[in-house]
Amino acid sequence: MKTIKKIIVTVAVLMVVISLGFVVWGSTPARPMPEALAALTSSESVIVQTGKWLVFEPVSDLPVKAGYIFYPGGRVDYRAYAPMANALASKGYLVVIPRMPLNLAVFGIDKAGDVIAAHPEINKWVVGGHSLGGSMAASYVYEHPYQIDGLVFLASYPADSNKLSGYAGKVMSISGSLDGLATQDKIAQSVGLLPDTTQWVNIEGGNHAQFGWYGDQKGDNLALISREEQQQLVNQSILDLLSKVGE
Repeated sequence: MKTIKKIIVTVAVLMVVISLGFVVWGSTPARPMPEALAALTSSESVIVQTGKWLVFEPVSDLPVKAGYIFYPGGRVDYRAYAPMANALASKGYLVVIPRMPLNLAVFGIDKAGDVIAAHPEINKWVVGGHSLGGSMAASYVYEHPYQIDGLVFLASYPADSNKLSGYAGKVMSISGSLDGLATQDKIAQSVGLLPDTTQWVNIEGGNHAQFGWYGDQKGDNLALISREEQQQLVNQSILDLLSKVGE
Protein backbone atom coordinates (compact mmCIF):
# COMPACT_ATOMS: atom_id res chain seq x y z
CA MET A 1 0.00 0.00 0.00
CA LYS A 2 2.88 2.38 0.80
CA THR A 3 4.28 1.80 -2.67
CA ILE A 4 0.92 2.57 -4.29
CA LYS A 5 0.60 5.76 -2.26
CA LYS A 6 4.07 6.85 -3.31
CA ILE A 7 3.20 6.24 -6.96
CA ILE A 8 -0.03 8.25 -6.63
CA VAL A 9 1.76 11.14 -4.92
CA THR A 10 4.53 11.11 -7.52
CA VAL A 11 2.05 11.17 -10.40
CA ALA A 12 0.09 13.98 -8.74
CA VAL A 13 3.24 16.05 -8.26
CA LEU A 14 4.27 15.48 -11.87
CA MET A 15 0.84 16.58 -13.08
CA VAL A 16 1.08 19.78 -11.04
CA VAL A 17 4.57 20.50 -12.34
CA ILE A 18 3.50 19.87 -15.95
CA SER A 19 0.42 22.06 -15.51
CA LEU A 20 2.42 24.90 -13.99
CA GLY A 21 4.99 24.59 -16.76
CA PHE A 22 2.25 24.83 -19.39
CA VAL A 23 0.79 27.92 -17.73
CA VAL A 24 4.20 29.59 -17.61
CA TRP A 25 4.83 28.62 -21.26
CA GLY A 26 1.51 30.08 -22.39
CA SER A 27 2.00 33.20 -20.28
CA THR A 28 5.26 34.16 -21.98
CA PRO A 29 4.20 35.16 -25.51
CA ALA A 30 6.21 36.86 -28.22
CA ARG A 31 6.23 40.53 -27.29
CA PRO A 32 4.91 43.35 -29.48
CA MET A 33 7.38 45.52 -31.34
CA PRO A 34 7.46 49.31 -30.73
CA GLU A 35 5.45 49.85 -33.92
CA ALA A 36 2.66 47.72 -32.47
CA LEU A 37 2.55 49.63 -29.19
CA ALA A 38 2.47 52.93 -31.07
CA ALA A 39 -0.68 51.74 -32.91
CA LEU A 40 -2.53 51.51 -29.59
CA THR A 41 -2.86 55.30 -29.44
CA SER A 42 -6.11 56.93 -30.53
CA SER A 43 -6.03 59.41 -33.39
CA GLU A 44 -8.38 61.70 -35.30
CA SER A 45 -9.59 58.73 -37.35
CA VAL A 46 -9.53 55.82 -34.87
CA ILE A 47 -10.46 55.48 -31.20
CA VAL A 48 -8.52 52.70 -29.47
CA GLN A 49 -9.76 50.98 -26.31
CA THR A 50 -7.56 48.53 -24.41
CA GLY A 51 -8.46 45.84 -21.89
CA LYS A 52 -9.68 42.26 -22.29
CA TRP A 53 -10.20 43.22 -25.94
CA LEU A 54 -8.42 45.68 -28.15
CA VAL A 55 -11.14 47.73 -29.85
CA PHE A 56 -10.37 49.97 -32.82
CA GLU A 57 -13.38 52.12 -33.66
CA PRO A 58 -13.49 54.40 -36.70
CA VAL A 59 -14.27 58.08 -36.08
CA SER A 60 -17.02 58.88 -38.54
CA ASP A 61 -20.59 60.15 -38.77
CA LEU A 62 -21.35 57.26 -41.12
CA PRO A 63 -22.52 53.85 -39.86
CA VAL A 64 -19.79 51.24 -39.41
CA LYS A 65 -19.65 49.14 -42.57
CA ALA A 66 -18.85 45.83 -40.85
CA GLY A 67 -17.00 44.36 -37.89
CA TYR A 68 -13.79 42.36 -38.03
CA ILE A 69 -12.78 40.05 -35.17
CA PHE A 70 -9.18 38.90 -35.24
CA TYR A 71 -7.72 35.91 -33.36
CA PRO A 72 -3.98 36.26 -32.58
CA GLY A 73 -1.41 33.61 -33.39
CA GLY A 74 -0.40 31.05 -30.77
CA ARG A 75 1.73 32.51 -27.97
CA VAL A 76 1.77 35.94 -29.57
CA ASP A 77 0.82 39.01 -27.54
CA TYR A 78 -2.48 40.25 -28.93
CA ARG A 79 -1.10 43.79 -29.14
CA ALA A 80 1.29 42.64 -31.88
CA TYR A 81 -1.53 42.96 -34.43
CA ALA A 82 -2.49 46.53 -33.50
CA PRO A 83 -1.01 48.19 -36.63
CA MET A 84 -3.16 46.06 -38.90
CA ALA A 85 -6.27 46.67 -36.79
CA ASN A 86 -5.68 50.41 -36.65
CA ALA A 87 -5.20 50.61 -40.42
CA LEU A 88 -8.41 48.68 -41.13
CA ALA A 89 -10.41 50.74 -38.64
CA SER A 90 -9.28 53.96 -40.32
CA LYS A 91 -11.16 52.75 -43.41
CA GLY A 92 -14.49 52.53 -41.58
CA TYR A 93 -14.53 49.10 -39.93
CA LEU A 94 -14.78 48.16 -36.27
CA VAL A 95 -11.87 45.85 -35.45
CA VAL A 96 -11.65 43.83 -32.25
CA ILE A 97 -8.75 41.65 -31.11
CA PRO A 98 -9.70 39.48 -28.10
CA ARG A 99 -7.07 38.57 -25.54
CA MET A 100 -6.88 34.77 -25.48
CA PRO A 101 -6.45 32.64 -22.33
CA LEU A 102 -2.76 31.71 -22.05
CA ASN A 103 -2.31 33.48 -25.39
CA LEU A 104 -3.75 30.46 -27.19
CA ALA A 105 -6.91 30.85 -29.29
CA VAL A 106 -7.74 27.18 -28.78
CA PHE A 107 -8.91 28.21 -25.28
CA GLY A 108 -10.98 31.11 -26.60
CA ILE A 109 -12.73 29.87 -29.72
CA ASP A 110 -16.04 31.44 -28.71
CA LYS A 111 -14.63 34.93 -28.08
CA ALA A 112 -16.18 36.08 -31.35
CA GLY A 113 -19.63 35.41 -29.93
CA ASP A 114 -18.92 37.67 -26.95
CA VAL A 115 -17.74 40.47 -29.24
CA ILE A 116 -20.79 40.19 -31.49
CA ALA A 117 -23.13 40.25 -28.48
CA ALA A 118 -21.45 43.43 -27.24
CA HIS A 119 -22.03 45.23 -30.58
CA PRO A 120 -25.66 44.64 -31.66
CA GLU A 121 -25.45 47.78 -33.82
CA ILE A 122 -23.29 45.93 -36.35
CA ASN A 123 -25.08 43.62 -38.77
CA LYS A 124 -22.20 42.09 -40.70
CA TRP A 125 -19.19 40.32 -39.25
CA VAL A 126 -15.95 38.85 -40.51
CA VAL A 127 -13.60 36.78 -38.37
CA GLY A 128 -9.99 36.02 -39.10
CA GLY A 129 -6.77 35.01 -37.49
CA HIS A 130 -3.09 34.35 -37.85
CA SER A 131 -1.72 30.80 -37.71
CA LEU A 132 -3.44 28.99 -34.78
CA GLY A 133 -5.77 31.96 -34.51
CA GLY A 134 -6.98 31.43 -38.06
CA SER A 135 -7.68 27.77 -37.44
CA MET A 136 -9.70 28.63 -34.34
CA ALA A 137 -11.58 31.36 -36.20
CA ALA A 138 -12.49 28.71 -38.77
CA SER A 139 -13.71 26.49 -35.95
CA TYR A 140 -16.04 29.26 -34.80
CA VAL A 141 -17.38 29.73 -38.32
CA TYR A 142 -17.89 25.98 -38.62
CA GLU A 143 -20.11 26.06 -35.53
CA HIS A 144 -21.85 29.37 -36.40
CA PRO A 145 -21.93 29.54 -40.22
CA TYR A 146 -25.00 31.82 -40.42
CA GLN A 147 -23.65 34.34 -37.92
CA ILE A 148 -20.45 35.18 -39.80
CA ASP A 149 -20.34 36.78 -43.25
CA GLY A 150 -16.66 36.27 -43.98
CA LEU A 151 -13.50 34.44 -42.91
CA VAL A 152 -9.86 35.47 -43.38
CA PHE A 153 -6.84 33.19 -42.91
CA LEU A 154 -3.39 34.67 -42.40
CA ALA A 155 -0.80 31.90 -42.83
CA SER A 156 -3.43 29.44 -41.68
CA TYR A 157 -6.04 26.87 -42.68
CA PRO A 158 -8.94 24.96 -41.06
CA ALA A 159 -8.61 21.64 -39.29
CA ASP A 160 -9.74 18.59 -41.28
CA SER A 161 -12.68 18.27 -38.87
CA ASN A 162 -13.88 21.79 -39.76
CA LYS A 163 -14.53 21.38 -43.46
CA LEU A 164 -16.06 24.61 -44.79
CA SER A 165 -16.47 23.80 -48.48
CA GLY A 166 -20.20 24.47 -48.19
CA TYR A 167 -19.86 27.76 -46.32
CA ALA A 168 -21.77 30.56 -48.07
CA GLY A 169 -19.75 33.47 -46.71
CA LYS A 170 -16.72 35.06 -48.31
CA VAL A 171 -13.37 33.41 -47.59
CA MET A 172 -9.83 34.61 -48.17
CA SER A 173 -6.56 32.78 -47.54
CA ILE A 174 -3.45 34.99 -47.41
CA SER A 175 -0.09 33.26 -47.25
CA GLY A 176 3.60 34.05 -47.64
CA SER A 177 5.72 32.26 -50.22
CA LEU A 178 8.61 31.89 -47.73
CA ASP A 179 6.54 30.89 -44.70
CA GLY A 180 8.47 28.20 -42.85
CA LEU A 181 5.52 27.15 -40.67
CA ALA A 182 2.31 27.42 -42.70
CA THR A 183 4.15 26.31 -45.82
CA GLN A 184 2.81 26.54 -49.35
CA ASP A 185 2.28 22.78 -49.37
CA LYS A 186 0.15 22.97 -46.22
CA ILE A 187 -1.88 25.84 -47.65
CA ALA A 188 -2.44 23.89 -50.88
CA GLN A 189 -3.69 20.90 -48.91
CA SER A 190 -6.48 23.06 -47.45
CA VAL A 191 -8.06 23.84 -50.82
CA GLY A 192 -10.59 21.01 -50.53
CA LEU A 193 -11.66 22.23 -47.08
CA LEU A 194 -12.74 25.66 -48.32
CA PRO A 195 -15.38 26.94 -50.79
CA ASP A 196 -14.65 27.08 -54.50
CA THR A 197 -15.10 30.86 -54.29
CA THR A 198 -12.21 31.28 -51.84
CA GLN A 199 -9.75 34.04 -52.75
CA TRP A 200 -6.15 32.83 -52.58
CA VAL A 201 -3.56 35.54 -52.02
CA ASN A 202 0.12 34.59 -52.08
CA ILE A 203 2.54 37.26 -50.92
CA GLU A 204 5.78 36.69 -52.80
CA GLY A 205 8.74 36.98 -50.44
CA GLY A 206 6.59 37.09 -47.31
CA ASN A 207 7.08 34.84 -44.29
CA HIS A 208 5.14 33.77 -41.19
CA ALA A 209 6.21 36.28 -38.53
CA GLN A 210 5.66 39.35 -40.68
CA PHE A 211 1.90 38.87 -40.51
CA GLY A 212 2.28 40.49 -37.10
CA TRP A 213 4.62 42.86 -35.30
CA TYR A 214 6.43 40.63 -32.82
CA GLY A 215 9.86 40.04 -34.37
CA ASP A 216 11.23 36.82 -35.82
CA GLN A 217 9.91 33.31 -35.14
CA LYS A 218 11.72 30.03 -34.69
CA GLY A 219 11.30 27.71 -37.69
CA ASP A 220 10.40 30.54 -40.05
CA ASN A 221 12.31 31.55 -43.17
CA LEU A 222 13.89 34.92 -43.84
CA ALA A 223 11.53 37.20 -45.73
CA LEU A 224 12.65 38.92 -48.91
CA ILE A 225 10.31 41.87 -48.44
CA SER A 226 10.01 44.24 -45.49
CA ARG A 227 7.45 43.83 -42.73
CA GLU A 228 5.91 47.13 -43.80
CA GLU A 229 5.48 45.92 -47.39
CA GLN A 230 3.98 42.60 -46.32
CA GLN A 231 1.60 44.34 -43.94
CA GLN A 232 0.47 46.73 -46.64
CA LEU A 233 -0.34 43.85 -48.99
CA VAL A 234 -2.18 42.00 -46.20
CA ASN A 235 -4.24 45.06 -45.29
CA GLN A 236 -5.17 45.73 -48.91
CA SER A 237 -6.39 42.16 -49.32
CA ILE A 238 -8.43 42.19 -46.11
CA LEU A 239 -9.98 45.53 -47.04
CA ASP A 240 -11.04 44.03 -50.37
CA LEU A 241 -12.98 41.30 -48.58
CA LEU A 242 -14.41 43.68 -45.96
CA SER A 243 -15.66 46.05 -48.64
CA LYS A 244 -17.52 43.22 -50.36
CA VAL A 245 -19.07 42.08 -47.08
CA GLY A 246 -20.01 45.64 -46.17
CA GLU A 247 -21.79 46.38 -49.46
